[in-house]
Amino acid sequence: MAADTQNRASCRLQGRQIGYARVSTDEQATQAQEMELRSAGCDEIVQEQGSGASRTRPALSKLLREIGTGDTLVVVRLDRLARSVSHLLEVIEDLTARNAHFRSLRDPIDTTTPQGMFSLQVLGAVAQLERALISERTKAGIRAARAKGKLPGNPGVRERRPEALAKMTAAQKAAYGARIQATVNQWLPTVRRMRPDHTWDDIARVLKQRGLDWTPERLRRAVKWMVAEHLADASLLRKSPPRLPEDRLMTLVAGMHSSNPDLTLREIAGQLERLHERTPRGGSKWSPSSVKNLMDRARRSGLIGGDVTNTPTED
Repeated sequence: MAADTQNRASCRLQGRQIGYARVSTDEQATQAQEMELRSAGCDEIVQEQGSGASRTRPALSKLLREIGTGDTLVVVRLDRLARSVSHLLEVIEDLTARNAHFRSLRDPIDTTTPQGMFSLQVLGAVAQLERALISERTKAGIRAARAKGKLPGNPGVRERRPEALAKMTAAQKAAYGARIQATVNQWLPTVRRMRPDHTWDDIARVLKQRGLDWTPERLRRAVKWMVAEHLADASLLRKSPPRLPEDRLMTLVAGMHSSNPDLTLREIAGQLERLHERTPRGGSKWSPSSVKNLMDRARRSGLIGGDVTNTPTED
């Protein structure tokens, strides 16, 4: 036991202890949670007011984006953080990807210890079983309804009742927001770096080179949602200035190089041809020299680093 306590303490000394305190209404206060979190060693505490069922947690989203390697997110109870077991597992998966940890003071969850990880695995198995049981019950209910000649689904939605449609719309918006926040760290930094100087088409192309499947329309919609939820600056939505065709090609080539600096000039030319991009002179065949000219312009414009030693070779 003493060795386990020592290992846990040494693991936490590597990073910060960051507390997260949430209440549901304005009438409630976070003081009791803050006292408990500070007693547990949290020097920094993030506060939030919002319903436990709400998927919109701006303070939590910001905390998960900024938490560093070795840091530990601490809550008093699991219900202060997560809406469900699946949400809890999503949060911990996000923390794990950042080499950060999670700890609940009143629950046996502490990802810095073997016992805590075991408890987490049990929760994951329970969540998987719960999803399977819900799926089976849903299928059985549909079969029973059809056997009685009834249509499956929500009668209120089928009959276009306003209250049912409003609930369905709210649920769809909440699900959309959850999907956006789950991947925001993959694409938002690029958007912040390039907007509003570059068009949505330019940014979508750069993200595609990094393996992210975004269309300009979906990307703009996602940023609009982030701005509406006060998770991103409204300046990202400003209209971009008109750009010459060569400027767009310059941005595209810079994005290819940034996503994979090991690509040669000829390999970048090949990718441009596969994307059916026309050369600045309108041709369909790209030469390494044309790619190099665009990269030189991108370097002078600050789109890529100015180190000439980092310039791709021809082959």
